[in-house]
Amino acid sequence: MTDKKQDQVDLSTNGGIAGGQPETRMSPLDIELRLLMEAIYLRYSYDFRDYSGASQKRRVVQAVRALDCQSVSELQARILHDANLFMQLLQFLTIPVSEMFRDPTYYAALRSQVIPILSTYPSLKIWVAGCSTGEEVYSMAILLKEEGLLERSIIYATDINPQSLEKAKKGVFPLDRMQLYTKNYQEAGGHGAFSDYYTAAYNAALFDKSLCENITFADHSLSTDSVFSETNFISCRNVLIYFNRTLQDRALGLFHSSLCHRGFLGLGSKESIDFSDYSSHFEPVSKRDRLFRKL
Repeated sequence: MTDKKQDQVDLSTNGGIAGGQPETRMSPLDIELRLLMEAIYLRYSYDFRDYSGASQKRRVVQAVRALDCQSVSELQARILHDANLFMQLLQFLTIPVSEMFRDPTYYAALRSQVIPILSTYPSLKIWVAGCSTGEEVYSMAILLKEEGLLERSIIYATDINPQSLEKAKKGVFPLDRMQLYTKNYQEAGGHGAFSDYYTAAYNAALFDKSLCENITFADHSLSTDSVFSETNFISCRNVLIYFNRTLQDRALGLFHSSLCHRGFLGLGSKESIDFSDYSSHFEPVSKRDRLFRKL
């Protein structure tokens, strides 16, 4: 007996049409994916239509299996009538995974090349776009605190996943991650003991609430929403890699419009502006660490 569910899922790895012929039209799975993304947009106003096709396909196939559906079409039918199930699917589509002081050289470059300039402003607006469950925004708050800038900073931490935002607001992270985070913090040029910033209890680390006093957590989509005006620094790391070229350019346009004169932009280690429509609108501050400055 064949496994109907497995037959459906295996389409994700079939690059051509049945029989081994060259692909001249969309496969059934690709059609299902497009219809699913359109349904999500029309029903819930989440716009994944310009996300990278390969990454999107992989995550939807995982969701089909995990949510016990026989096909993408069945998943679509179910989420149209079940908002709770859609929220489960959203956890697959947004990949809420991060770590504190990820890529420590990025934060070291921030300290040495960006912070000295930001410190000349009387007040700061910082936007952490795609903040996920908050690891990066807490890292930013700790860095600003150590550089004496947190009290005069407003940090906007945004994401499209409400469950991730709720986790970020709580500031509670697994205790078994603290060893890695401490190592990252030290390599990033941390000035003190990382353990001073959290209290350990019940296998969890609760971060100091004072770090959140100037943070505003908000729902914001780079696909559909507008700019944050007069921002001094924007950090959007490991988000653009999940977008296609059209959506990457839209996001970079938002960042360019949101930044103040000569504001700074930080991207993820595998992201670049080199081939975007905005490549001529920024200059590298540290190309290795993906730090740029608005021209």
